[in-house]
Amino acid sequence: MRIVSLLPGATEIVYALGLGEQLAAVSHECDEPPSVAAKPRVTRSLIATEACSSAEIHRQVHARVSRGESLYALDDALLRAIQPDLILAQELCPVCAVSPREVEAAVAGLPKRPTILTLNPRSLEDVLHDILRVGEAAGIPERARVVVDGLRARIDFVRCAAAAARGRPATVLLEWLDPPMCGGHWNPELIELAGGRDPLGRPGTPARVIAWEAVAAAAPEVLVIAACGCDIPRTMAELHRLAEPGGPAALLRDLPATRKGFAYVADANRYFARPGPRLVDSLEILARLIHPEIFGPAEEPEMV
Repeated sequence: MRIVSLLPGATEIVYALGLGEQLAAVSHECDEPPSVAAKPRVTRSLIATEACSSAEIHRQVHARVSRGESLYALDDALLRAIQPDLILAQELCPVCAVSPREVEAAVAGLPKRPTILTLNPRSLEDVLHDILRVGEAAGIPERARVVVDGLRARIDFVRCAAAAARGRPATVLLEWLDPPMCGGHWNPELIELAGGRDPLGRPGTPARVIAWEAVAAAAPEVLVIAACGCDIPRTMAELHRLAEPGGPAALLRDLPATRKGFAYVADANRYFARPGPRLVDSLEILARLIHPEIFGPAEEPEMV
């Protein structure tokens, strides 16, 4: 079977199921596991991101989406050369990957129509279900069930241990900095499972723009910044710029989480942002951040 994955979370699912050898091509953003670097890239971004601030990226994305334009280009010629049997796409987020509509248009001229499996997870349970769906589409349903059972066991361990905590600290997770966006989809759920309380995020709904004053009013005891698509150095540079005296995020310095040493930056290319098996890793990280007295402290280089 020849598989093409158009989003990083799906690529990580493919490898978790032991199907790496059958992965014929991936998106330009797929970078885990390291061996995926050798795979052909079937997409490219149409917006500049490397030298841009988060505000500039947000403006570019908003402008293109408002005009109904795609953020990505699909390599039709490479798809024709590969002749995939299975394409993994998504319709959860218009800014995260090529849309199913574009995929349908690209495969219309192929001699043999591939199966297009569209993933649309909004919760941790949805992600587990998608792993089963990928396993079924690839003809290995039993292997997928074993993988999901292992992930469920880890989730249940965190849930049960966190239930014994004496309190549920207010925990805010930010998915973008300029403008600030609170956690959405599965991230409020992860906070709840880890023994926290998210005063801003809405489980199962997209991340939304909020005011910095709303962050301050939430008075988080734990703050996690996981800016989508950004690693720790890039997020730290942006955070320092925004939080300098007189900056829009200067009030972060006065949050309970910051004053008490419970403010963290995460690599969102590895954790929190991608709907795949590592969301369970993200849950375990949150548990250590929110309740180190139960789970032990977070370890470098996962968080700083």
